[in-house]
Amino acid sequence: MIASCRSPRLLLPFFLTAGLFSTLLQPAAAQSPSSGNFSKHTVSPVFVSEGAAVGDVNRDGQIDILAGAYWYEAPRWQRHTIHGDTLDPVKGYSTTFLNFCADVNNDGWPDLIRFDVPGEACVWYENPGGAQGLWARHGIMAHAGIETPLFTDVDLDGHLDIICNDAEKKEVIWLKGPSVTGRTDWERILISNDPERSTHRYTHGIGWGDVNGDGRKDVITRIGWWEAPANVTRPNWTFHAADLGPDCANMFVQDVDGDGDADVLSSSAHDYGIWWYEQQKQPGTEPAWTKHEISRLFSQSHAMAMADINGDGQQDIITGKRYFAHNEKDPGAFEPAVLYWFEFRPGAAQRWVPHQIDNNSGIGNSFVVQDINKDGLPDIIVSNKKGVYFFEQLR
Repeated sequence: MIASCRSPRLLLPFFLTAGLFSTLLQPAAAQSPSSGNFSKHTVSPVFVSEGAAVGDVNRDGQIDILAGAYWYEAPRWQRHTIHGDTLDPVKGYSTTFLNFCADVNNDGWPDLIRFDVPGEACVWYENPGGAQGLWARHGIMAHAGIETPLFTDVDLDGHLDIICNDAEKKEVIWLKGPSVTGRTDWERILISNDPERSTHRYTHGIGWGDVNGDGRKDVITRIGWWEAPANVTRPNWTFHAADLGPDCANMFVQDVDGDGDADVLSSSAHDYGIWWYEQQKQPGTEPAWTKHEISRLFSQSHAMAMADINGDGQQDIITGKRYFAHNEKDPGAFEPAVLYWFEFRPGAAQRWVPHQIDNNSGIGNSFVVQDINKDGLPDIIVSNKKGVYFFEQLR
């Protein structure tokens, strides 16, 4: 999932997503395409979380990194403690599965949002505005399910929202983020409570994109998609069944084959495989979906992002291995913890050209693709069992 911090008073441009997450990129000015080469910076060699986020925590004009219980101050990545809730994690796991950053209470200071293990608490920590000490904790939801909840602007009001499920009630929901200064309540909107299509705490695969071409983004899972109504605060969205593959990570909508309709991309969370499903419209019936494999270079691609890495105007895939996602029990668990970007080359025979960025880091459950050093090139920030890393893209 992609996590980034932006002012909630601005309407944000979002790429089509399924995160950790929406990919937020500053536009790469009128410059020649980059080569897609990266320099690796170790922010921390210690396992602190499976999620990372970024934001200007101290408002000094530089983008900092947030992961687990800490924020790392740019440019030297000095560590500061935010809270003590995850310093004694479950053995083999972190109780920070995802991190996001946003100004929740609209006071001008970026706050931290933390998802615990799937099905447990989602909370936010209030930035003290430059004061010393731990950040105050506030609850958002007691039982937030789905392994890759989305953090995106559902109702296009300029404020970030959450798409997940209520693991206790087995309901698919979205939580409307606070939009008034001083207010911190999250409004709960029901998408579906159908027990036959209910998601559970460990559900894999969710996306946010316009499947049917009506100009509104829909909620996508591997068993189908919920069609967004004109008023997204209306409950009980219409469901369309579709076979979009096995358990997966983030799901994205893109017209891969250039035929004018939306296709769906994703990857295996715990096995091998990155793929796209071709939408094939059939008059009078629901579309058929045909699977096309992109790569089987590595396993456990538990999070995925899409962004234009090399500045050629095409959306590329960024993903890698979530190292020891199930603590040595997944296929390929002992293979290198790689990080890749797949260059999209459109045309009659579409191609996704793999480029290895690193072989000893990988991804977690949510990571960031954003230009954090303001050179016009998107960078990559990850946090997982290998540590916290900043991959600076070089021209």
